[in-house]
Amino acid sequence: MAEISRISAGAFAGLLALSAVAAAAGAWKLLGIAWAAFGAMALAIPLGARSRDADAWRLVWGYGLASGAMVTSAAVFLVPQAIAHDASFGGFGIAIGLLVGFASHTAEHRLSHLELPIPRTVAELTAHSLSAGAVIGIVYGNMPNLGPVLGLAIASHKGPAGYAAASRLASEDRNPMLLLLPAAGLGIAAVLTSLVQLPASGPLRGVVFGFASGMFLHVAMDFLPRCEIGSEIHGLLSVSGDAHAVLDRLRTHAVASTLLGSVAVFLAWFVVV
Repeated sequence: MAEISRISAGAFAGLLALSAVAAAAGAWKLLGIAWAAFGAMALAIPLGARSRDADAWRLVWGYGLASGAMVTSAAVFLVPQAIAHDASFGGFGIAIGLLVGFASHTAEHRLSHLELPIPRTVAELTAHSLSAGAVIGIVYGNMPNLGPVLGLAIASHKGPAGYAAASRLASEDRNPMLLLLPAAGLGIAAVLTSLVQLPASGPLRGVVFGFASGMFLHVAMDFLPRCEIGSEIHGLLSVSGDAHAVLDRLRTHAVASTLLGSVAVFLAWFVVV
């Protein structure tokens, strides 16, 4: 318990210290995104821990809203920027981002074969948070005029991810408060990488922003609710026998939630513009 407290306190202290750096630099948008990501996962921890058995319907809506918002945000705010810098290199960057995102699953899975002081779930979420935060930091550090909608949409997936992970840890009698580590990880990596300034090269910026687009599109698609036999959603159902009827209803909710997440980003963009 003492070790868990030290890890959680260290992550929180690191985020606080780097937040002071971001505030001094006037990076208020990045600061807001970092704390929105932390708050979304931190607030989801007690909810998931109390449930111990995450509800499939809640997860479908949580994942669906987040993934719909992320797909739309990446397509609207990042893809055009990548293509505007250099159409061909921007396209290659998008492809690289998607493929690297897919390959990252293999790297994260290998964490399960290592002897780590923290649970595999926490290690994987921390690796994911650090990589996503690094990309967010580079994007906002080099595009200060970019609105906060993109970052907030990306941070939105921290809520359902934290809820599911906290429920899983509680069911294994592990302390869910360890999730404060990945909760703070996105902001820590984002503030650090925001200090990296890219050269004013069209092809290079096209590749970088294309890579960011591809990575975020991959994450968004990874969070699309998959209501199939053998999926995480199926594993949470408490029905006995044939679950096809329930999964069919959940698929309808999955489509509705992703569309609603997309519409929410459009409305936010429309109000801001």
